[in-house]
Amino acid sequence: MSRFSLPLTLMTASALAFMAVGSSVAADGNDGNGAWFVPKTAQPSAPAASHHHAAPAAAPAPAAVPDMAGLDDGGDAGAPDGEGQQQAAPVLPLPSVPPSPAVPKEDAPPPVVLGLISVQGVMQLSTAAQEMQQVLGERRDRLARAVQKEEGAWREEQQKLQVQARTLTSDQLQLRVRHLQERRAKDQRDFSNKARIIQEAYQVAFHQIERVLEQRDGIIAKVAAAHGMNLVLHAEQAVLHVDGQDITEEVADRLNKVLPHVFIPDDGVDPEVLAKSGKMPTTADEERLMNQAAPQQPAEAPAQAKGSILRRQK
Repeated sequence: MSRFSLPLTLMTASALAFMAVGSSVAADGNDGNGAWFVPKTAQPSAPAASHHHAAPAAAPAPAAVPDMAGLDDGGDAGAPDGEGQQQAAPVLPLPSVPPSPAVPKEDAPPPVVLGLISVQGVMQLSTAAQEMQQVLGERRDRLARAVQKEEGAWREEQQKLQVQARTLTSDQLQLRVRHLQERRAKDQRDFSNKARIIQEAYQVAFHQIERVLEQRDGIIAKVAAAHGMNLVLHAEQAVLHVDGQDITEEVADRLNKVLPHVFIPDDGVDPEVLAKSGKMPTTADEERLMNQAAPQQPAEAPAQAKGSILRRQK
């Protein structure tokens, strides 16, 4: 079987941007009105790259924030004792290194048979991915509404306490303030835990799609082998390609036949508790099996890139 590898430089924004739900809650500010955790709404995903067209340019990375350490009243950063001069680079030892020996001539690799795939396009066409986003998106939205409702109730209680403060003794006021603070702390813990459950439920569902697509004998490997392809790149990296090189739709079609639906833990069910119940295999079992099978893989097996092409960013 011919070797092929998948460069890990892009993940599908349509799947991962959807779960912009944080797993932590901001701490209270000094005035007791600290920011609350509010799950973000899903961002619309960019359309998949089409045939015979150049892929859209990636957004430039944000400029690095200059290091402000050492700046004092407009002086140069790092200048000692107010000096506005940059120190010269130090002269350091240069230990010798061994020469590189000659490399014996080896057989040339086989000619490249190129294939392209838009992972983002596959996810947009996947019924399982659509189901995952719909179900977990509804849970995320319900959590956001619950957070907003409790935030309003908490602020209302805070305003009542401010009005009643003049009629309360010092001890009574401190007791009421402590109860209000305890309520807020409990809400933050509860909402953070619910956000974690939604996030982990997403990971459970998403990993099913990953495995079907990216296993050594997964859909991408089989489709590529069927076309004699030994190198598959992301379609978004290609400026120009021709019909027959892009396997996006074929992979998506086979994915919908093999995995039309995904298992999603029931609403409110903690995936970590479900894993400990022994009702189904876990990621720990998967890792152990992969480690056991690694030394036994045949030499002619297709080369696979490490990590997930669905998760890695450009």
